[in-house]
Amino acid sequence: MDSVRSPDAAPVPVKIVIAGGFGVGKTTTVGAISEIPPLTTEAEMTSAGVGIDNAGHRVDKVTTTVAMDFGCVTIDRALKLYLFGTPGQTRFGFMWDDLAHGALGALVVVDSSRLDDCYPAVDYFEQSGLPFVVAVNAFDGVLANDLESVRWALAVADHVPVIAFDARDRLSVRDALLVVLDRALDRAVSNSRS
Repeated sequence: MDSVRSPDAAPVPVKIVIAGGFGVGKTTTVGAISEIPPLTTEAEMTSAGVGIDNAGHRVDKVTTTVAMDFGCVTIDRALKLYLFGTPGQTRFGFMWDDLAHGALGALVVVDSSRLDDCYPAVDYFEQSGLPFVVAVNAFDGVLANDLESVRWALAVADHVPVIAFDARDRLSVRDALLVVLDRALDRAVSNSRS
């Protein structure tokens, strides 16, 4: 059997989850890198969310994801990422298992000025065993806390990468996704050796 890929072979599809709390930049992350117009399930925020949905400093936020975001990006001729963004509100948490099913890894987007909102996403991926990376979104180019403080506050294990990125910047999102792929590859290599 020939292990060399044919140049005409379709790229290998890889599912990556983009997760995090409400208003941290998940939809923006998917939209910044997707090579197709992203599918979003944005709905207008209603008065029912007042006091429940807190976007922190993002007072201009008027919509929210109610099911998922979807986009894709071709890494090279051999690899295509399918990005599934989760809703951030706790009341939509029941969807996370379905969105994470079959994923190779996850990018957990964090707002360092609202770390309390980030625990559920970090806990979810720690418990699921899915390789993940904590990506601290630099709103307006600024982090409210440095990366080591974020790691300590979220009690993220040393083997989990904690990186800074800008959800609006295509290259920054690309680099964050490459860290997720590296993490997933490391996990696959370790599992194959055991």
